[in-house]
Order: sequence, then structure tokens, then C-alpha cells
Amino acid sequence: MRVIFVCATLLATVASFAPLRQHTTTASRSFNLFMSDEAKTADGYDFDVAIIGCGVGGHGAALHARGQDLKTAVFSGGDVGGTCVNRGCVPSKALLAASGRVREMKNTAHLESLGIQVDSSAVQYSREGIAAHAANLATRVRGNLEGSLTTLGCHVLEGRGSLTANAHEIVDSATGRVYTAKDIILAPGSIPFVPPGIIVDEKTVFTSDGALALPYVPEWVAIVGSGYIGLEFSDVYTALGSEVTFIEAMDKLMPTFDREIAKLAERLLIRDRAIDYRTSVFASEVTPGIPGVKPVTIKMIDANTKEHVETLEVDACMVATGRVPNTANMGLEDHGIEAQRGFVAVDEKMRVLTKHGEEGEIIPNLYCIGDANGKMMLAHAASAQGISAVENIVGREHVVNHDAVPAACFTHPEIGMVGPTEELARELAEKEGWELGKSQGNFRANSKALAEGESNGIAKVLYNKETGKVIAVHIIGLHAADLIQECANAVSAGTTVQELSMMVHTHPTLSEVLDEAFKGAVGMSAH
Repeated sequence: MRVIFVCATLLATVASFAPLRQHTTTASRSFNLFMSDEAKTADGYDFDVAIIGCGVGGHGAALHARGQDLKTAVFSGGDVGGTCVNRGCVPSKALLAASGRVREMKNTAHLESLGIQVDSSAVQYSREGIAAHAANLATRVRGNLEGSLTTLGCHVLEGRGSLTANAHEIVDSATGRVYTAKDIILAPGSIPFVPPGIIVDEKTVFTSDGALALPYVPEWVAIVGSGYIGLEFSDVYTALGSEVTFIEAMDKLMPTFDREIAKLAERLLIRDRAIDYRTSVFASEVTPGIPGVKPVTIKMIDANTKEHVETLEVDACMVATGRVPNTANMGLEDHGIEAQRGFVAVDEKMRVLTKHGEEGEIIPNLYCIGDANGKMMLAHAASAQGISAVENIVGREHVVNHDAVPAACFTHPEIGMVGPTEELARELAEKEGWELGKSQGNFRANSKALAEGESNGIAKVLYNKETGKVIAVHIIGLHAADLIQECANAVSAGTTVQELSMMVHTHPTLSEVLDEAFKGAVGMSAH
């Protein structure tokens, strides 16, 4: 996810917020803190807004709250940047960037087609250096985020915040001190989900948290789960010389992806690499090993019959079976909040509800954003929800259009998407009584992709034939993660394929793959 940079014009607002007297403790490291009893808000609270969690969602909410002149506190839990910056999006991109260079330099056939001769055996890498690149990037981005908060006058408290039994109250886990806020935003993020029967030691059996440290490169690694996280790490491991086995509970790999894209991804990202897979099986027992001494043992059972089908002995096992909300011990029960599997129910304005379903009632002045509400477990979606919550707090009604939030998988080549899969879009069209249109652009016909020698991939545009509005776009190909943003903007703005077909795209660029698809939707030809 991209680092959120602070606009310089906002800095002018800082002067109107005089630094408050610091509350001295050894356990709480705060900035511009804190806080005499008389330094209350106009409503008599310590803060206008208090945010529990300082990942990308909490950070985005805090910046926007300060932009609205709200006195803001962030309970960071010692984890500024959250999962995305410290254990997710950011360091994983560093691993993918470094390992991707190794893959490119060892692909002698591709280089020779460009007139470049390289001895692949001479291409070496430093595992420690790659791991350090990821760690250093996380540190740098975390510092940027923390600096942006303090520069704007946010009060950053080191402890994890939790609700007390009283409305408007948060207790700081580091000091035990109770603070008050008119409005509270829950942004605790998520943690890796580990299925029953899997023992994680974060050494030979690890989640993405352990994998990002890259303590060693296993000769053979099994990856349980074939979603975004599993795919990206298969890209890293195979580039660095590992063999990979996917273990997938569903009957197809990449079960949440558009099926046409998933089939092409299987050809480009799996079949041509040192990867095999098992589908329709559960990893019912995973026992850690000892690196170089004892293998990891994985017992698999049939997903339907639950009968034992195979036992694997591998060097390492990565568990990439999704994430669950980090909402335990937050005091939800004291407010009558009934979470489901940890997920907190919210309405379209991010206001917390007492329970999921129609019977849920709004809890005043309490909001929940990001992975904890389960609407869309993406860092940039969390940030959008945080901004939306603040908009609603200040009285400007706002609802996030989650259908227009893009997603990406940063494999080589990349996958980008916005809106429903083609299968779901067809169901939606049938249910609502409109006809789904489909148009496709191809990387193999694109001059820039051909110049790069990277001509595999497609861009598929799904649209409403009656209105012309774009419903969804799915891309696999060079820089798909960047190309998808134009499409997400089109979905958000309600732009039609007729309008898009007449917009000029720079030549020669990869964006012309989309131009081909937009023009094809209205019967035009792209050069």
C-alpha cells in the first residue's frame, strides 16, 4: 500500500494547537503529550476523537480528523503502521521486488531476446540482504507515518486501547489511565488465522509474519492456502530457488479470483514454475520440524470425506489461510456488542451495531473500520473507511463504495481487479434484469508490453449493456496493479464505456490495453 504523505498546506493548522503538558511515564511514549485536567474539549472530553489502532486505517482516520480540527488521540499499541507496514503489504513488496530481480536476471531466454547475455549461474543473492531490505523499508515507512501524526498534533499513545464499561471511555493498557473522547473509532486490524491442528513455531511452520523475516530459504516449502498471500510468497520462494506445494481446501486454486483470470494465472504463475498442488484437501495436522535436521510433517484429509489421503514431509510450511479480527479483549461485551468470529457489525456509515443482521442497533459515537468489520480486508479500504467515519462524525454523510475499491496481487506478472468476478456479475445482472457486456484487451497486441518482452496477459472489462457503466475489471499482466486504478476510478465515478472509449491514452503505454477493451465494448477498433 502506498505511504500516506501529509500535504504541506495542512501544516498551517498546527500552530492553532498548542502542545499540551506531557504526562510523564516510562511505559507510555507520547508526542505533544499530555494533558492537564483543564485541557478538555469544548464538550468536556479529553479528545474529540480517539482511535484504537494505528494501522493504515487508523492512520488515515487520524490525519483526516486533524484536518477537521478535531483533537485526536491514537492508541498505537506499540504498532504504528499495523500489519500493512510492519508485517504485510510493505515488507512483502520489498521481498517481491528483490526476488523478482533475481528471477529476471536468471531468465536468460528472455534477456537474450532483448540482446542481453547473462550467465545465470553467476547470478547470486544475499538472503540476509533481501531480508534487511524488507525490514529497512518497514522501518522507514513506519517512521514516515509516525512523523506525519506528530507533525499534525495527533496524540500518539503507546498502549493498546480498550473500551471500559462506560460510554466515551478508553483505557490505556500501558498505563492503566482512562481517557475520554466524544467519538471512538475502533481500528484494531487483524491477525493471521491458523486452522486447528496446525502448530506454528514461526520457524519451520510460519504465518506471513514469520515468512517476512526470511530467516532461510527452504528447499521445499508447502503453502496452505492459494489466495493473495500464498500466491505472492510462492513468487518469492520460487524466484529464490525453492520448490513449492500448494495445499488448497477448495476444488480449485485461487478460489476467490475471477475464474478466467485464475486459469491464466495458473498457467503463468504455477505451471511454468517449480510448483505443484493438492486441491480439495485440508492440512489436518502440521507438526514443526528442525531446519536441516527434521522435516515438517503435514497430514492431509479429503475436504469432503475427511479421510486421510496423504502425508508430506517438507522443509517448511507457510500457513496462508486468511486473517481474523484482532478484537479480543477490547471491551466489546461491556457494550452489548456481539461479534461474529471476531468481526464487529457496522452500518454503511461505519457506526458499530450491537449485532449482525437487521436486529442490530446503533451504538452512539462508536465506529469500527478496517479488517475488524470484515467489509473488505484491504489496507486502503480501511483508510477509506476511516476517512468516511470522520466525515460522518463531523456531520457530512458519507458511504464508502466498496464495489469501487481495487485490489491487487503483486506476483510476476501482477493481477489487478475491481468489482465482482464475472461469475458474480452474471448472477447480479440476472437478478436485477440487465444484460452483462464483456470486452477484452490483450497485452500481446500492446507495443510497450512487446518492447518489454512481457506480452502475456489480458484486461477484461465487464459492463452494463443498457447503461454502459463499468461493473468490474480484471487484469493479469505487466503492472496490472497500477493499471487497475483507472478502472476503479471509472467504477467510482459511474463512467460509461462510451465515455472511456473516447478518452485518449498515451502511446506507447500499457494503458492502451485498457483502451483496446473500452473501444471494443462500443464496437470501435484500437490501433
